[in-house]
Amino acid sequence: MVKEKEIFNILLIEDNEGDILLTRKAIGMSNHSAQIHVAKNGREGLNFLEKKGLYSGSPTPDLVLLDLNMPEMNGKEVLKAVKKIDHLKVIPIVVLSTSISDKDISESYHLNASSYIKKPVDFFRFGDAIKNMLNYWFNVVLLPN
Repeated sequence: MVKEKEIFNILLIEDNEGDILLTRKAIGMSNHSAQIHVAKNGREGLNFLEKKGLYSGSPTPDLVLLDLNMPEMNGKEVLKAVKKIDHLKVIPIVVLSTSISDKDISESYHLNASSYIKKPVDFFRFGDAIKNMLNYWFNVVLLPN
């Protein structure tokens, strides 16, 4: 029997403070209880996922929201690294990007992104996109424990 979670852990890997704030607000407006953890670059995000250093006690996220263009380690490098680690590769990773480049989209899927969502510029559309995405990942599909 599948047990429904009461609180989901979401790791947001994003370097833009404005996008972090918008994503937090959009998730807060959804009907999902979520603990949002933020990593401000790809290296920090990978350390969180691998529970290294400051992140040794961090929870394993149920979902990762990943920006592509970041300092230190970009989103594609994060995808490549995560998908090589057996216990992490089952975690859904959703790319949230302003880019609609065919190259970025194709490369993300070839690196095993679970989905690719263009960040809408309008906050209400962004909120709807986040709400729909969370509904899909937390109400429609079954995720491993």
